[in-house]
Amino acid sequence: MVYNIIEVANTHGGNLDYLRDLIKEFEVFKNGFGIKFQPFRYDEIAASDYAWYEVYQSLYIQEEDWAELIHYASLTKDVWIDVFDRYSICILRQHIDLIKGVKLQASVLMNQSLLKALSDLDMCGKKLIINVSGFEITEIGEMLSHMDAVINPQEILLEVGFQSYPTELMDAGISKIKEIKSHFSNRIVFADHVDGSSEDALWLPVMAAMMGADVIEKHVMHSQLETKYDGFSSVKIEGYKRYIAQLNQYIALSAQPFINDREREYLQNSIQLPILTGSKEKGTLIASEDISYKRTGQRGLNTKELKALISSFHILAVDKKSGNTLQPQDFKKATIATIIACRLKSTRLPKKALLPIGKQSSIELCLKNALRFQNVNHTILATSDLEEDAALEGFTYREDVIFHRGDPEDVIQRYLDIARKLKIDVIIRVTGDCPYLSNEICQFLLKSHFERGADYTCGIGAAVGTSLEIINTAALEKVKAYFPRADYSEYMTWYFQNNPEYFSINKVNLPEKWCRDYRLTLDYPEDLEVFNAIENYFSEKNMEYTLEALFDFLDQNPEVPKMNGHLTLKYRSDAALIALLDEMTKIKG
Repeated sequence: MVYNIIEVANTHGGNLDYLRDLIKEFEVFKNGFGIKFQPFRYDEIAASDYAWYEVYQSLYIQEEDWAELIHYASLTKDVWIDVFDRYSICILRQHIDLIKGVKLQASVLMNQSLLKALSDLDMCGKKLIINVSGFEITEIGEMLSHMDAVINPQEILLEVGFQSYPTELMDAGISKIKEIKSHFSNRIVFADHVDGSSEDALWLPVMAAMMGADVIEKHVMHSQLETKYDGFSSVKIEGYKRYIAQLNQYIALSAQPFINDREREYLQNSIQLPILTGSKEKGTLIASEDISYKRTGQRGLNTKELKALISSFHILAVDKKSGNTLQPQDFKKATIATIIACRLKSTRLPKKALLPIGKQSSIELCLKNALRFQNVNHTILATSDLEEDAALEGFTYREDVIFHRGDPEDVIQRYLDIARKLKIDVIIRVTGDCPYLSNEICQFLLKSHFERGADYTCGIGAAVGTSLEIINTAALEKVKAYFPRADYSEYMTWYFQNNPEYFSINKVNLPEKWCRDYRLTLDYPEDLEVFNAIENYFSEKNMEYTLEALFDFLDQNPEVPKMNGHLTLKYRSDAALIALLDEMTKIKG
């Protein structure tokens, strides 16, 4: 049995009397019929620079009037509404008991704030229609999973058909019905937008039903009153009666491509674009809270295009003002560098960086594993400009490792000197006493850092010595502006984690498989014993280091991690040091 939704759209032109008379005229269609309205507020659905903004203003209907109209319509048929913006959500919330279901047009499906607002309502007893015009099969599958998890409606229906004032017959989307049904078990809605004055308007929805459409959404208008908008694809009551009476035949239109150029153009022209909610400086990343979604007269990247840039480690190359869209030329591929801080001044384990672990020095083993990091442009060994640290230049492991000397105590200054020279945008911070760094953890954190648009990212749960930190150079410059002499920057972490109101901090819970309570940092003779036991194992097995292989060995040989398991990290256990760092790294005022 085909279910029919009478689509009112904006034929009323903002005239309440028109709406009341239209509802009354179509009262003859009762059982098994729905009627759909489009409540929205002009300054919620679009920016003031959008071409149709003033029309939207004229179409605006107030809350108390929607209350009357929805109640009136519900006396004879099911009520549906289109959800475009927060005002639509407000109307839905006020009349949720009278509303059977909602529809999301293709142009709002990427509006995360709208979906969040919808998820806050109890939708478990409601139907949800999502229009999938312009989206590929794989994207539809992803949307279905997301909508089901976030909104949790009683049922999700997939709608094909887009409005093109009127839509050409070849663009009607009827060829999609069977293909979508072959991939998904969801019921299909066919939205008919062809010329309402043509015979096609009466037969095309019939053919769609024969091809498998479960629901037909058809535009209607009043038979007597003037229709100012959306009349192109609408039929009057006599035409609608003819359509209902001849639900039996039509020409199959299955040869059309799934998405054609006009449909792509439709989505491109109508989709809500990410717009900056505040100014952003070059060298920073874009976070979800930095953008809102609106229709706009500006051109710019859509959500999918922006996500692709972020996922491929792009960063803002120019300053951007609030209210602007984002353009491809606003971004550049980030220059990412691993910077390993190392000195030879250790008192507990003198010159520990040069001590042998297996066949290599400790610092060379650290560099060897840091060089496994993917998506990195430079690997840098950064030490002081004191004579006692000059010997490290002979332990860079490979010729392409950059040897940098700088401030002995101000590690931030040392980092910034080389970052400025090489125009580095994002720093992977590593300390030279951690020889068992993990590329898997590095890539996991790097991906999260860009996706979250963070200033600072670290992992939670990793074995000490296997993880790292990721810091934007722009954020490090900001620290330096507040601390011209960062005397405690050997403990660089504190400058970020103690100032969350100044920086976007991204603490990431690592997958359980990468989490252990092992100590894999070099500071005491016992640490050296553990590391040599590990290297002997890898040598005997003729194995290359991986985090999985390392944990397998330590898990199966608990006597090895027990050698240094009693040792603690000073910056975690020394209360006086912690208090000092909390005091000296806090931005005041």
